[in-house]
Amino acid sequence: MNKPLWQLTAMQLAAGFRDASFTPTEALQACMARSEEVNPRLNAIVALDLEGATHAAGQSTARWRTGRALGALDGVPVTIKDNLQVRGLPTHWGSRALAGFVAERDEIPVARLRDAGAVIFGKTNVPEFTMQGYTDNPVFGPTGNPWNPSLTPGGSSGGSVALVAAGGCPIALGTDGGGSIRRPASHTNLVGFKPSRGRVPRGDGLPPIFLDFEVAGPIARSVADAAAVMRVIGRGSVEEGSAPRARILFIPRFGLHPVDPQIAALTEAAARQLAGMGHDVTTAQDFDMAEAVNERWPLLAQVGLAWLVAHPRELSERPFDASSFGPAMQANAETGRRASAADLFDLLFEAERLRSGLSRLFDRYDFLLTPAAAALPWPANQSHPPRIDGHDVGPRGHAVFAGFANAVGLPAIALPCGFAGGIPVGMQLVAREGADDALLALAHSIEQAHPWQRFPDL
Repeated sequence: MNKPLWQLTAMQLAAGFRDASFTPTEALQACMARSEEVNPRLNAIVALDLEGATHAAGQSTARWRTGRALGALDGVPVTIKDNLQVRGLPTHWGSRALAGFVAERDEIPVARLRDAGAVIFGKTNVPEFTMQGYTDNPVFGPTGNPWNPSLTPGGSSGGSVALVAAGGCPIALGTDGGGSIRRPASHTNLVGFKPSRGRVPRGDGLPPIFLDFEVAGPIARSVADAAAVMRVIGRGSVEEGSAPRARILFIPRFGLHPVDPQIAALTEAAARQLAGMGHDVTTAQDFDMAEAVNERWPLLAQVGLAWLVAHPRELSERPFDASSFGPAMQANAETGRRASAADLFDLLFEAERLRSGLSRLFDRYDFLLTPAAAALPWPANQSHPPRIDGHDVGPRGHAVFAGFANAVGLPAIALPCGFAGGIPVGMQLVAREGADDALLALAHSIEQAHPWQRFPDL
């Protein structure tokens, strides 16, 4: 391969390790050099473990030389989102309230990556408590989008996608509690996979203020890389297979919520491409099934944050100063504190009603196709775009296509589908619960038919 090592996918790195074209130590050095080059413009990395990563890469190099590699991810550099615990590294969660907090152990999916030989070299930036759809916080400030650093990469996995898209590492581990993997991936020309609820075990981590509606999943430049991560961190095996002719429901918009015209056009083009690949694509004229859940979805994390404020020992024995939160999180905690049990039950009831409706829909269709986000990236220091296609929108106006999959536990994936004025746009595919492998197979076939890998000019 004639590409610089930092431009290779995880599977391309593994192939090079296997035939001794280069070593994990050289791959780490290339990724670290690239990270040092781009991070001053992006502000994506918030913690580094150079000594530990160098040692791990050396051990991996020795294993590959002696034919004892632990698997396809052995020696591959990876970063971890800063709401996942990495032993020996600080966990900031984007908040001054966690100043000085250092993790004693790896969270389960992080431990699985480490046990598979992945080289964990750092942690990436998040919004405070990962509760917003952009990436900025009182500790580290905003993260920029590598395609235009003045714009946001989205959130809450913004630091993760920024570094992967810029070439700092081939894969990252993120979390998704309302689109936090998928929307940022769509803003940066990446693959972002949200597995079915329960597919990736969690534990030894931060208090789950999103309960099990938030899942851990991979961010990558290729579907094959995302699948390789899932084989390591997920329950069960990820089976490789072809994508048979599928019944796909294309949903251009949810209710009356506005969608940026360029996003709408590119997603419609993606629907035509799927039809051209032989799939049976039907366009939904109206879709309001997710309205009630979308309206109520922010309450889940607001109540979770209020619970954390009331139960600080769930985080650690050290003091937990809620007055140090940024203004938005103080307001969210107060909203959660004032919420009633009936309010929370109402959200859960609507999620169950949505589950029933989607179950009937999946009797007729194998996959749903939507835009991954309703808006193009906006200025990096703004929490959300105030207007989309000339219409005023609220804080989750850009995120209307995301939360329903979390509420019901469905697998969903964001894939690149083109560029709007030099800025990436992504589409989203959603499958019935448990159909993760079929979703990955369809995504792989789309990637083969319409390759997307390219790098921003940083």
